[in-house]
Amino acid sequence: MSNPEPIRRAIRDKELASLGDAFVNFVYSLALTQRDGHPKGVKVSDRILSEAFRLAGLRQYLGTRISKKDLANATESLLVDAYRKQLLTIEESVKVLCQNPDGPEAGLLDLLTLAAERMERL
Repeated sequence: MSNPEPIRRAIRDKELASLGDAFVNFVYSLALTQRDGHPKGVKVSDRILSEAFRLAGLRQYLGTRISKKDLANATESLLVDAYRKQLLTIEESVKVLCQNPDGPEAGLLDLLTLAAERMERL
């Protein structure tokens, strides 16, 4: 049975969003480094993060009048909370980001979906 409460708590936590920003940029940069064969350090845009959140079907967990920045923060919060709760590892996150044939941007949707599924089981 799914439990949406852990997801709701995570995506509304502003402190998690701050930590999640660093986490997402780190694993995304590692994925790009692995894919391209040379070190890369990038900042994942709010546009990419908010689009992944929408496509993952998680918009329902937030209220109305939500900005692109709010959706991006929710993505970052959820991913780092899943990591903190040992539902995702850094290695697994990088692997998921890399395995999507459409690239790490599309892999972000896969990673977010995986994190949400595991959070719902708590």
